[in-house]
Amino acid sequence: MFSAKHITVRFLVLAASLAALLSLSGCSSDQENWNAKDISGLMPELAYQLTDTSGDMVTAEDSAGNIRLMFFGFTSCPDICPTTLQKLAQAVQKLPEDAQEDMQIIFVSVDPNRDTPERIKSYVDFFSDGIIGLTGEEENLRELSKRYRTTFGYEEPDDKGNYAVSHSGAVYVFDRNGKARLLVRPEQSMDALIADLTALANEGA
Repeated sequence: MFSAKHITVRFLVLAASLAALLSLSGCSSDQENWNAKDISGLMPELAYQLTDTSGDMVTAEDSAGNIRLMFFGFTSCPDICPTTLQKLAQAVQKLPEDAQEDMQIIFVSVDPNRDTPERIKSYVDFFSDGIIGLTGEEENLRELSKRYRTTFGYEEPDDKGNYAVSHSGAVYVFDRNGKARLLVRPEQSMDALIADLTALANEGA
């Protein structure tokens, strides 16, 4: 079990990270009535070089043409990670079949010391066989999180070596061209998420 101090620190870091992200919305476009925060033009396009669950190096180009939903987390996460992945998987499943084919959920583990490709595969497959699980060297993961103006940290391990990882609960949504479009907050409803994904899928249709 984690101490009250560890839990408090974890949520303070998470809250501060998410607050910084949400503050970006004041400069966003008003062209669409999105439920999530519009981050169009405020963040760079999707780019990464990480390891997938087969142990192969992959880049954002490997999923080009899809609408990508990227989430940072770790497989030992007790709350926000499983809740978010389940929500994303269910939202995609509720879309029309042609829209489902446009979606790609990307789970990036920021706990490479524990999260091997095999462990990540077992974890993401529990929620959906359509989720891509990725990880990499800590340095690469920190560069990626910094690219999207967030962060993560490791708490002190307990006497059994278990530790929590603080990270943002936000989901980054990129369009088919890899441009950053939306920031989905943990409290956003399923219906609101489905509406946003449907609108993105219909762009240019």
